[in-house]
Amino acid sequence: MPALPQHPAHDDLRRRWAATVTAAAGRRPDASSAGPDRYADELLGRWAEPQRKYHTTDHLVAVLDRVDALAEYADDIHLVRLAAWFHDAVYLPERSTNEERSARLAERALTELGVDRARIDEVSRLVLLTRTHAARDGDANGAVLCDADLAVLASPPDAYERYATAVREEYGFVPDDAYRAGRADVLRRLLDLPRLFRTPYGQRRWEDAARRNMAGELERLRKS
Repeated sequence: MPALPQHPAHDDLRRRWAATVTAAAGRRPDASSAGPDRYADELLGRWAEPQRKYHTTDHLVAVLDRVDALAEYADDIHLVRLAAWFHDAVYLPERSTNEERSARLAERALTELGVDRARIDEVSRLVLLTRTHAARDGDANGAVLCDADLAVLASPPDAYERYATAVREEYGFVPDDAYRAGRADVLRRLLDLPRLFRTPYGQRRWEDAARRNMAGELERLRKS
C-alpha cells in the first residue's frame, strides 16, 4: 500500500481502531488472525482517497467522536464504532453500491480479525442502514450510528455551508441541474422522516438546527 497522506489524527485513530477490534473480538487477535494494524492502514488509506472532499478522515473522526458522545444509548458501542469505521470505507461518488461494498469489506476484514459471526452481521447491518438513516424504534445501535453520521446537518450555518460545498465538490462530474435535483431529493427524503435523530441527545441538540439548515439549503437550490 502506498504511504498514507499525513493527517494529525492518524496515530490516535490507529490506537482507537486496535482497541475497538480487541473489544469487539473479546480477545486479542491470535496468530491465525490478521493483525488490526493491517486493516487500520487499509481503512485510513481509503478514507484519504483523492475523490473525497467531505467523506474524508475528518468525517471519520467526527463520526467516531459523536458515537463516543452517544455511547450510553447503544446496546454494543464497540460494534457501532466498527460500523462507523466501515460506513463510508468504500466511497465512489458515481456509484450507488457504496454501502453494500463497504458492508462486504467489513465482513471480510472482521472475519479475518476474529470477530464472531453474529457481531459481524450486526456491523454489516449497521453499515447498510446508512443508506437511509431510517433506524427503527428500538434499534439502539442503529440510532447511535445514524445520529452520529447525520449530526453534521446541525452544524452552525457557516460550517453547514462548507459541508454542502464539499459534497458538491465530490459530485463535480454531475451537471448543475442534475445535481440540484438529486440533492433536493436527498434533503426532502431526510426532512420527510418523522424524526431525523433517534437518541434523546440528538433530538434535543440537533433536530431543530438540522431541519433549519436543510430547509435553507432546499430554498437556495430552488432559487438557483
